[in-house]
Amino acid sequence: MKLNLSVAIGNYDRMRPLVDGEVQIDGVNPVFMLQEPEEMFFRAFRHADYDITELSMSSYTVKTSNNNCPYIGVPVFPSRAFRHTSVYIRTDRGIETPADLKGKRIGVPEYQLTANVWVRLFLEEDYKLKPSQVTWYRGGYEEVGRVEKINLNLTDGVKVINIPEHETLSHMLAEGDLDAVIGPRAPSCFTNGHPHVGYLFKNPQQEAQQWYQRTGIFPIMHLLGIRKSLVAEHPWLPFSVYKAFEQSKQIALTRLTDTSATKVTLPFVEEQLLAARRLMGHDFWSYGFEANRHALERFLIQHHAEGLSSRLVKPEELFHPASMEQFKI
Repeated sequence: MKLNLSVAIGNYDRMRPLVDGEVQIDGVNPVFMLQEPEEMFFRAFRHADYDITELSMSSYTVKTSNNNCPYIGVPVFPSRAFRHTSVYIRTDRGIETPADLKGKRIGVPEYQLTANVWVRLFLEEDYKLKPSQVTWYRGGYEEVGRVEKINLNLTDGVKVINIPEHETLSHMLAEGDLDAVIGPRAPSCFTNGHPHVGYLFKNPQQEAQQWYQRTGIFPIMHLLGIRKSLVAEHPWLPFSVYKAFEQSKQIALTRLTDTSATKVTLPFVEEQLLAARRLMGHDFWSYGFEANRHALERFLIQHHAEGLSSRLVKPEELFHPASMEQFKI
């Protein structure tokens, strides 16, 4: 008899073959819930609501370092993104380079968000801007009352202030009460075309490409987790999950290469795909452990250096051993 399991994931092209039933998870009758990251992560880390779920890499690392995470990972990475587009500034504050952020007021929806870890990594490595050299203001992008879902013990000198209860980051940036906002979503004042809000990097795609050429890293935002109690009872489950999600991604990529009729509502898809493969190789959105060891190691070092994880987590600790090996024919 198959297991009836809840599966919380984002509604991405690489998930659709699974959601539509084209790809099956061996031994599982999945109940898919397509949700936004904020809802998934809040419910997963506060209440462990799901059997299988997409997880924030940062929050998962915090919990793993404390040995109190209800989930164990498999090396499926549903979300990856270069984050040079994640820094939004007031263009009337004399911020011409990242170094000019020193001494400024920067808003974040949550300090420990994965995107923010990656941004702080390249700001410090490439521009010598340390987290202690700015003042961080934490709160919701568009809604009041957002909380930090994980308890943190930050390094000395890092100052994080909760914004007023009636305020939002987007409104404060628009009004000039913040100098910048960093996070995985664009604040509405940016998308609505505020005359004094723009990108920190004038050409963020070019910056990201050059960063990749230097580092070889395509930043990982999310991984997939399975409830530990399930894995203890069904040790075959991690590899079955990994295999199915890999198959689903491969189908999505195959469809993307079929340009007889474009599968996404965007021009120049084939050119973008070819450019990505020229820069990053054929399997640019790789799953699996070894292919991503370098990115994982670099993230974990930064995460611990910031005081977000209580100890330096080894990449192998993030994943169930059965999901880290693959058979070959």
